[in-house]
Amino acid sequence: MGNESYGKKRFKRSRSHFADRITADGRDGWPVEAGRYRLVVSLACPWAGRVLVARRLLGLESALSLGITDPIQDDRSWRFTLDPDGRDPVLGIRYLSEAYEAREKDAPGGVSVPAIVDVPSGRLVTNDFQQITLDLATEWTELHRPGAPDLYPRALRAEIDEVMEDVFQDLNNGVYRAGFATGQEEYERACRDVFRRLDALTRRLADRRYLVGDTLTEADIRLFTTLVRFDAVYHGHFKCNRYKLSENPVLWAYARDLFQTPGFGDTVDFDHIKRHYYRVHRGINPTGVVPLGPDTDGWTTPHGRERLGGRPFGEGTPPGAP
Repeated sequence: MGNESYGKKRFKRSRSHFADRITADGRDGWPVEAGRYRLVVSLACPWAGRVLVARRLLGLESALSLGITDPIQDDRSWRFTLDPDGRDPVLGIRYLSEAYEAREKDAPGGVSVPAIVDVPSGRLVTNDFQQITLDLATEWTELHRPGAPDLYPRALRAEIDEVMEDVFQDLNNGVYRAGFATGQEEYERACRDVFRRLDALTRRLADRRYLVGDTLTEADIRLFTTLVRFDAVYHGHFKCNRYKLSENPVLWAYARDLFQTPGFGDTVDFDHIKRHYYRVHRGINPTGVVPLGPDTDGWTTPHGRERLGGRPFGEGTPPGAP
C-alpha cells in the first residue's frame, strides 16, 4: 500500500503470510539459537512494540539482535536509513523487503514489522506478529535471563487468549479500522467498538492491577502498545476522540503503571510514533504536518496502582538497564 492510499480503500489487516515458528525443537526448520536471528522493528509500530517489550522482559537482547528501521516509509516500505550508509549493519540490506524477497518473490501481504530474519541466509523467517511474542515466552526459555517472568503461564492461557482476542478485534485493530475508514458508517462502527472495549477494560481494571492474574502477562503487553499511542496518534489522527486516554482515570493510571515498569516505557519512542503516523499516512494527513503535542511528561507522574497489590514479575525480577 502506497503512502497516498491510506484512508482511500477499505482497511483489512492481512494475515501473516510467513508464519514459520522458531522453536526449541526446530520443527519448522528454525531452531532457537543464540545469535542466529535478527529482529527487525519500527519503534513506531504497536505490533513490533510488543516484541520489544517481551524481548526486554525476558532478557533476550544478547540472543536476538535488533535492527531498527526509519519511521518514515517510502513505497518500498521499511528502510534502514538510520544506519551508516543506509544499510542494516548485520544483514547488509537497505530495505526489509530484500529479506522478504530472499524468502519468496512477490509474496502477498506486503512488507511488515515485526520481522525475524535468519542472519546466515538473509531470508525472512516469520512476520507473524500474533505468534512471535508467544514463542519468545515459551520456546526461547533456555535463553531467558535469570529471573525472567512467565508472560504466558499455562494455567491462565485460556483467559489470557480470550482477553487478547477481544482487545485485538475491538482495540488493537479497531483503531486502524476507524482511522482508515472510507465512509461514515464504517468509521462510526469501528470507533464505537474501540470505546466499548475501553469501557469494558476500565471496569475490569478498576480493582485489579493487571489484566489476568496478579502478574504481568502477554495480555498487558498487547494492551499497552495501543494505549501508549492513543493520545499521541489514535485520538486525533485516527479520529478515536470520544475521550483521551488521559481523561480516563483508570486506564491512564494503568498505562502509566506499565510505562514506569522496566521493559515497557524504555522501549517507547514518541518521536518515531508521531512522525510515522502523521507523515506516512498521506491519505489521511495530506500535508504531513506532525503535531507538537501532546505533552508526554505525564507518563512519569505517580499512578497509585500499587495499592491494588500484584507482583509485576511474579517470582522473578525486573530486567536490568537497557
